Amino acid sequence: MKESKPLIITAFIAIYIIWGSTYLLNKIVVTEVSPLLLAAIRFSISGALIMLIAKFLKVSIKLTKKELVNSAIAGFLFLVYGNGMFVWALKFVDSGFAALLASTQPLFVLFLLRLLDGKKMQRQSIIGVVLGIIGMYLLVSQNEITTSKDMLIGIFMIFSCILSWSYGSVFVAKATLPKNFFVSTGYQMLIAGGLLFVSSFLLNESWSSPLNWSLKAQGSMVLLIVLGSIVAFTAFNYLLKVVSAEKVSTSAYVNPVVALLLGWYFLDENLTTQSVIASVVLLSGVYFITSRKRISKLKATTKPQKI
Repeated sequence: MKESKPLIITAFIAIYIIWGSTYLLNKIVVTEVSPLLLAAIRFSISGALIMLIAKFLKVSIKLTKKELVNSAIAGFLFLVYGNGMFVWALKFVDSGFAALLASTQPLFVLFLLRLLDGKKMQRQSIIGVVLGIIGMYLLVSQNEITTSKDMLIGIFMIFSCILSWSYGSVFVAKATLPKNFFVSTGYQMLIAGGLLFVSSFLLNESWSSPLNWSLKAQGSMVLLIVLGSIVAFTAFNYLLKVVSAEKVSTSAYVNPVVALLLGWYFLDENLTTQSVIASVVLLSGVYFITSRKRISKLKATTKPQKI
């Protein structure tokens, strides 16, 4: 284990920094590329690369009809709606703000488990829920938000995306999927990529060739594909095997902070005192909720599809 410590540290840095930066990268690309087209290109290429890597590593990519159907459902919940519409909402919402809203997913998962499975909330969970609700209220009640129709629409769509991710988390925990996590994600990305292209076409989005994008948008897309979808995912998958799921889930607290700082530094996004206070309260709530082993494990085993 001592020999792998540098690798473990590097993997943690990857899931902390890379996943936290995906909000900024998506925000940069969506300023000049249609959101569903952006997601379609990203996940189609990422899925293809993941499957090629799986073949290179001689991992079986065979799957049953049931696994294919479940992969399609998971791909829709996580990537088509959960990510595609989230990127659309970034046209109206700051990247750091969106990352903070996304950190409320454990709260939504908890409510769904209570609703669908009748799971009773423990004391820690109740504290987390209360803090989460207070944090969300402080976040969305700011004057510059409540007076902006576009911001309100963006926030509503982000919450609907979080609900989609959360139900996807509950679904995946029970569904029959390819045993290899790498292969499972590859299929989800490929299926989602195809559905996103169709959705983009049906919604009459403006299509443009990546060759006509700015260098900043091209570079951000490459980073999303290589770092966000492959490197960080591989690091995440490695960590799940060598450390506890609870430690891996700490990225839920770090990612929003990274996103806030990057958005503030690179995009001049407004970082108000109320937003800082709200983030502390909100992430404290997330901590109390994810400290429960069941939620930590559930969140950790489904997080790659979120971003």
